[in-house]
Amino acid sequence: QVQLVESGGGLVQPGGSLRLSCAASGSIVRLYDSGWYRQAPGKQRELVAGVTSGGSTNYADSVKGRFTISRDNAKNAVYLQMNNLKPEDTAVYLCNADALLQTPSGIRRQNGYWGQGTQVTVSS
Repeated sequence: QVQLVESGGGLVQPGGSLRLSCAASGSIVRLYDSGWYRQAPGKQRELVAGVTSGGSTNYADSVKGRFTISRDNAKNAVYLQMNNLKPEDTAVYLCNADALLQTPSGIRRQNGYWGQGTQVTVSS
């Protein structure tokens, strides 16, 4: 199967930066549309940034101009560069991806893989 593993979270002061990574492993031919979501305590999970297989990106209004999503198809990895972090960015950040899989019966697409999340805390 497929596993997504996030890393790069931590504690940072307001105005600081972090770079999150999402590494995919398993019987993957390649990742398709991918994204970063976040969930703060007591709040609904929200899309932070997405990137299509063709490289088009979209962002939540709250992070535009501060966050940048990117992907490395050779490494089956997705990244989120977060600059000028604010306390309201505090949340668990989760990677989501659709993937093209190599199976015994051939290649097929499977949507909706999730990582376990990485905590980002912005506080002075």
